[in-house]
Amino acid sequence: EPVGVVAAIVPWNYPLILLMNKIGPGLVAGNCIVAKPAPTTPLTALLFGEICRELLPPGVVNIICDRNDLGDALTGHPDIAMLSFTGSTATGRKVMAAGAQAIRRVSLELGGNDAAIVLDDADPVVAARRIFAGAMMNAGQVCVAIKRAYVPETMMDPFCDELVRLAQAHIVDDGARQGAQMGPLQNAAQYEKVKALLAETAELGRVLTGGAAIDRPGYFIAPTIVRDLPDDARLVREEQFGPVLPVLSYRDIDEAVARADAGDYGLGGSVWGRDVDRAAQVAMRMGSGTVWVNQHAALDAAIPFRGARQSGMGGDLGQDGLHEYTQAHIVNIALGRGV
Repeated sequence: EPVGVVAAIVPWNYPLILLMNKIGPGLVAGNCIVAKPAPTTPLTALLFGEICRELLPPGVVNIICDRNDLGDALTGHPDIAMLSFTGSTATGRKVMAAGAQAIRRVSLELGGNDAAIVLDDADPVVAARRIFAGAMMNAGQVCVAIKRAYVPETMMDPFCDELVRLAQAHIVDDGARQGAQMGPLQNAAQYEKVKALLAETAELGRVLTGGAAIDRPGYFIAPTIVRDLPDDARLVREEQFGPVLPVLSYRDIDEAVARADAGDYGLGGSVWGRDVDRAAQVAMRMGSGTVWVNQHAALDAAIPFRGARQSGMGGDLGQDGLHEYTQAHIVNIALGRGV
């Protein structure tokens, strides 16, 4: 059965598709939705609401916008039966706490610090090209973007050389202009956070290219490649959510897996190598909700997507994602024993 009224709260990096991941199964399961987009990206959700107004009965899909000041009112409202949230781990804790007050259903898809492990049988140039794409998509503003790369010591130089070539050739510009490959960061707060991380990183590791904001109007950050950082650097431990990729060397695969899994996050990860069976075995050892082999962020609406540890609980997509929006109702009948 449907759970009732679902509060769907989504972030600014993919404001429409993440909303659809919640509204779709929510409606299929028979619920009504109150959706709140991020304060900096309300327009696509509002346009979708206009479309819903022409097609659905009043109150089935509701869009509310705020200045980041209605979250508590929505998550604490007594008529809300389920909280479905995608966003940062810090905000996810607050949503979970609000749900605990009335024991509401809570589904959380939170932050990630996805690690890519390159095996010693991989082609370093080919792996670098694919990992660069997985790190820089949407200017790194993706929960499952590659946030760290672990590479065998013997492969570090060719791997990093190719990353530097790609970063320097990457066209950073207004996304409305023909030929642009990467746009700006989405908002001032994220821009300042990434700049602070870069300033700190320059003192701890080797910035091979980039490492600063681009001198032009807008929140543009140069694609940045960093190597030789210590594991306790913030750029390694935290989610940068920007076009910055730290490359870390390792000597044996046990060490690589242990270091990749160190920390609180467990959203996604990937393993890269010629021997697919061996790469799959390494992937099975990684403690993330989704681990890809020789690809990254290959999302499919038919496959459940959910994080481990502080990257979330519950999740979206697939049959499992649909069932999140339902309440089991068991009627157990004794046949032939009417009274």
